[in-house]
Amino acid sequence: MTPIRLNKIISHNTRYSRREADELIKQGHVKIDGKVVSDLSTKVTFADKVTVKGRRLFEKDGYTVVVYNKPKGELVSKRDDRGRKTIYDSLPKKFSHYLSVGRLDFASEGLLLLTDSPRVATALMEGDLERVYYVKINGEITPSMESAMREGLIAQDARKGGHQDSKIFSMEFAPFANYRIIKNRPTYSTLKVTIKEGKNRELRRFFAYFDAEVVDLKRVSYGIVDLGMLKPGKTRYLEANEYKALRDYLNYWEKSGDSQ
Repeated sequence: MTPIRLNKIISHNTRYSRREADELIKQGHVKIDGKVVSDLSTKVTFADKVTVKGRRLFEKDGYTVVVYNKPKGELVSKRDDRGRKTIYDSLPKKFSHYLSVGRLDFASEGLLLLTDSPRVATALMEGDLERVYYVKINGEITPSMESAMREGLIAQDARKGGHQDSKIFSMEFAPFANYRIIKNRPTYSTLKVTIKEGKNRELRRFFAYFDAEVVDLKRVSYGIVDLGMLKPGKTRYLEANEYKALRDYLNYWEKSGDSQ
């Protein structure tokens, strides 16, 4: 069992955000094996007895996964210090402790998976499952864009398209798993793309590298899970066949060594 940061294990198994977990550690509310811990860099596993305000954290044996059709204008975060709306303001309270599998930025929409299992969340995020998006950009799709979609791209300056406070400067983009141009016009273009990574604002940065702004971004599938006819702001549980595919994937992920 690989040790993980203390604030992460608290955030993944309580209602607290990582920032709030750090404050709890600083205030002496967190103990490991009965002793108060104050070092924010501490790493633990569930073999350690971790308590928060006297309550012990336990790893769940089972897990649940839900699909949420995230609307535009919601942050994928437990808290926002600027008071903006988060997905947890819209989700039913019973999902308040669920973890998001990756992120969709404030202006993006579509399929978001959430789970009550840190192991499942990690496996889905770190694996090479295909993510499918519909993208609308300002301007036309150029031959150089298509070449980069097919062959990949190393951008020494990938700040365009990223968040203004992002510390990411350069980025390597793997070749797209697939893409289909739906419309290609001088004013705007739309396409369907499939990628196998989930880097920070990856698609917005990719097209911004070619001075094309992404004006609409919608994720419609993640691995074997499709958005289907789920309405914006609504949730559904995985179906039996989706759970079976997920179990098969988790077994493969663990045996392949990706979980180490």
